[in-house]
Amino acid sequence: MKKKYKPDSTDTEILTILMQDAKKTYAEIGKELFISGGTVHVRIKKMIEAKIILNTELKVDYAKLGYDITAFLGIYLEKSKLYDNVSDELEKIPEVLEAHYTTGTYSIFAKIISRDTQHLRNTISHKIQQISGIQRTETFISLHNSLSRPLTSFENGK
Repeated sequence: MKKKYKPDSTDTEILTILMQDAKKTYAEIGKELFISGGTVHVRIKKMIEAKIILNTELKVDYAKLGYDITAFLGIYLEKSKLYDNVSDELEKIPEVLEAHYTTGTYSIFAKIISRDTQHLRNTISHKIQQISGIQRTETFISLHNSLSRPLTSFENGK
């Protein structure tokens, strides 16, 4: 049986550096942490294999590409057992960037992006609200995003 990989403080330091700037080389990270670039490479490989690091992403300013509206959608399901089916359908809609199964008022809370209010309306009424199992939705338009950051402080199992 394969032993579960448990990250240590060096691993979390590597993660913190990468979450702030994923373009840093292994050598640069190693220099910053006083370890070799090879050690950084091995540790990152282990974290990928353990599915601690899931992927790398490119952060894009969507507004500069013509997508000026970010909205959040509270989705009410007819029955909670429909979550998996609805989630699978939401994944097919490119404007849906995130979908979270939640407690509280909504069954799903989704983040969507659109070019303008007409595009937003069409996405909601012609794509999202047509999904079987969705009872109704509530829309919240973001006027400004004042904070978006990765977690950079890890407490290593405490």
